[in-house]
Amino acid sequence: MSKVNVLVVDDAPFIRDLVRKCLRNAFPGMVIDDAVNGRKAMAMLGKEAFDLVLCDWEMPEMSGLELLTWCRQQPALKNLQFIMVTSRGDKENVIQAIQAGVSDFVGKPFTNEQLLTKVKKALSKIGKLDSLMAIGPARANPAFANDSLNALTAGKPEAVKVAAPAPAPAKPLVNAPTPPAAAPAGRGQGQLRLASGMQPCVIKALSLKEALLVVRRSEALPQVLEGAVLDLEQGESAEVARLNGYLHAVAALEPKPDSDWLQLTFKFVDQDAQKLDYLSRLIARGTAQKHFTPGA
Repeated sequence: MSKVNVLVVDDAPFIRDLVRKCLRNAFPGMVIDDAVNGRKAMAMLGKEAFDLVLCDWEMPEMSGLELLTWCRQQPALKNLQFIMVTSRGDKENVIQAIQAGVSDFVGKPFTNEQLLTKVKKALSKIGKLDSLMAIGPARANPAFANDSLNALTAGKPEAVKVAAPAPAPAKPLVNAPTPPAAAPAGRGQGQLRLASGMQPCVIKALSLKEALLVVRRSEALPQVLEGAVLDLEQGESAEVARLNGYLHAVAALEPKPDSDWLQLTFKFVDQDAQKLDYLSRLIARGTAQKHFTPGA
C-alpha cells in the first residue's frame, strides 16, 4: 500500500500540533509533516512529494495564497490537493483562492468532524482514501484527550464549570470598565466566532498576547481550549482583523454561579507580523475602550 503524505502549514504551533493529532487519530497510516510558513512549505514541496496540503492563509514571510499560487505554477504540483484552512471567509477572499486554484476550504474555527470530512473528500479525489481507511482508526489515547482538536473546537461540548472571576491578564495595555449585569448584549464591534456560532463580545482588556472578553451567558457555554476567531473592527475604513486563538479561561464575571455574563481569556496564536502590527494600532488608538464599553 502506498503511503499518504500530508503537509500542515500554519504559523501557530498550537494549531499545527492539534491538526497533527487529529489526523493521526483518524488515519494511523498517514505520514504528516508540518511547516511554520509558506516559505518553509515551498522548500519542502520542492524536495518531497505530498498528496495533500492543509494551509493557513495569513502567515509571515509567505502567505497561504502565495504558496497556492506558486504550487499551481509548478507542473508537478498543478493537481496537488490544497485545502485552505482560514478565518478569511469573505466573498472576495474565497474568489481569490478559487482563481488561484484552491481545492477546498476549512473555516476557522472548525470541529474535528469538519476537518476530517474535507480531508476524506480530498483523498477520495486522488483515490487514496479507501486504502488509508482500511487500516482503521487509531485507538483514542486518554493522555491526549484534552489536547485533541475535538477538545479544542468541539461542536457539542460538555458543560463547563463556571469558576469565580479570573484575574485580568498581566499588565493589560488597554482597560475598559466592567459592564454591569444589566448591560445590553452585543454593544460593540467585537465578534467571537466559535464552532457553535457567532457571539458579540465586549473587550475588557487587550494586549499583544491576549484579550479579556465579556460575553452574555448562553445555553451552550464556551469551553476552555476551544478554538475561536476574534473579529475586530477599527477606524473609519472599518478595517477588520481576524485573530486566531483559543479560550484559555472561562469564568463568571460576577461572584455568583448564575452570572448573566462570562469573562473569557482569549489567547492569540497568530505569529503574523501584520496582525501584531494591527493589534498595536488598536491598542495605541484605544479602540477597545472607545468601541467596546457597554452603553458608550
